[in-house]
Amino acid sequence: MRRLLFSLAAGTCAAALLAGCAAGTAPRAEPAADTGRSTQAAAAPRSANELQDDYQAVIRNVLPSVVQIDASESLGSGVVYDAKGHVVTNAHVVGRERSFKVTAATGGQPVTARLVASYPEQDLAVIKLDSVPQGLKPARLGDSGKVDMGQIVLAMGSPLGLSGSVTQGIVSATGRTVSEGRTGGGTGATIGNMVQTSAAINPGNSGGALVNLDSEVIGIPTLAATDPELGGGSAPGIGFAIPASMVKTVADQIIATGKVTDSGRAALNITGRTVLDDSYEPAGVAIVEAQPDGAAAKAGMRAGDVITKVADDPITTITSLSESLAPRKPGDKVTVVYTRGTAEHKAEVTLGEI
Repeated sequence: MRRLLFSLAAGTCAAALLAGCAAGTAPRAEPAADTGRSTQAAAAPRSANELQDDYQAVIRNVLPSVVQIDASESLGSGVVYDAKGHVVTNAHVVGRERSFKVTAATGGQPVTARLVASYPEQDLAVIKLDSVPQGLKPARLGDSGKVDMGQIVLAMGSPLGLSGSVTQGIVSATGRTVSEGRTGGGTGATIGNMVQTSAAINPGNSGGALVNLDSEVIGIPTLAATDPELGGGSAPGIGFAIPASMVKTVADQIIATGKVTDSGRAALNITGRTVLDDSYEPAGVAIVEAQPDGAAAKAGMRAGDVITKVADDPITTITSLSESLAPRKPGDKVTVVYTRGTAEHKAEVTLGEI
């Protein structure tokens, strides 16, 4: 089985070609039958034209809500969040910088923007335009709960600086948990409930818009899969977007208070490190510190304990622990298996919050 890694989509544009097939000459038939075939043949191009019209309408509606973000060492995309000029993007797009040049996907002169706040734990950030260019408009966010496999989606952004680029695909899956690396400016975040899509996501698409045919932004493209067997090249048709619900949760708090105070993400409230077994293979997560009154401490766990399982998920590394916790919510109850010395123990833990 191939092991896929994940790269930041922080720009080569992909084009989608529609291929048709033509039937051979049919035997002579009664006029009524000919009329039926003619009606069916005429319906196909009308259906294709209607879909094309839908695509073009979505692009006209949403592209004025998408921007290109230029930082001194990175380039990405963003989505206009409100009429005051707040723009949501990925934390790895802004990095450690505090000022940016922003250009509307529909063109025009760049304007300056400043960082409001970054939340690397969910790889999201908000910046604010110093002035709002004419024609720029806030995006309409969709209901993440209604996103389903098979839905047609468009990805909009600035792959390789090609501002206003659009690719198309479908929602391939929902509820994915994906971990970023820290190389190339990555935050190292483990993000749950991501939307997987076949729409091409390339470097520069990060922070842009994944849009449904109702012109709603259902996610923020963030990661693309890479295949080590292809020399680290991208694995075509496997990209991931942060769902709109989490985007709204984080952006609303940053805009209101300048920080995220309610993450909605579950935690054991520990500091941990990966430990190795006698064969130098990852074998669990040792608790370095358990926060007083935190979830683990309340369940009787303490520094030195080694976590090996959460619910049905084997835990061998810090990353696997993060991936197990990412889809869960604060207040959920889980069974945690851990070792203390040579003895194995179980604890019923009510999860806390990051």
